[in-house]
Amino acid sequence: MTKTVLLSLLIALPAAAQRYQAPVITDTTALRGPRQPIFFRHDIHAGQDQIPCLYCHSSVAVSSEPGIPALQTCIGCHQLIGGSTPSHQAEIKKVRDAWRERKPPEWIRIHALPGFVHFPHQRHIKALGTQSCSTCHGDVQRMAQVNQVSTLRMGWCVGCHVQNKVSRDCTVCHY
Repeated sequence: MTKTVLLSLLIALPAAAQRYQAPVITDTTALRGPRQPIFFRHDIHAGQDQIPCLYCHSSVAVSSEPGIPALQTCIGCHQLIGGSTPSHQAEIKKVRDAWRERKPPEWIRIHALPGFVHFPHQRHIKALGTQSCSTCHGDVQRMAQVNQVSTLRMGWCVGCHVQNKVSRDCTVCHY
């Protein structure tokens, strides 16, 4: 082994040892949150593989609605990446089938606000930064299945506005 290869391994091993490894899940019945048409593992994509939220949810910084990523975003990677376990391969097959059939999955919304409340994501990203998603959504990087962790009720939101010293004028969220 050359010195360069050995040196590269010595540098890479500590970083790999600290990297998050998503758990293998064989039974999903104990997971919190709604069952989705495709068992999308945020803990693998955002946690283990460290894909930034904005890669998939690219419109969040420019739109009031972050939206569900287009199937094209998924297939961009998964036409090549087939999965490391039979269960992952089965879920990726669902993505590929949906792409082939031109029928995106019908995802179940997790974070919903009443119609009289407006939450412009781009304003929050601008004020709090692109790493602030966990403020409302929790530690998605460690969630095998996303579930709602914050109440998203008015008192919770007002508490955040007070903490961040931003407007508490009713018309900011109710218009």
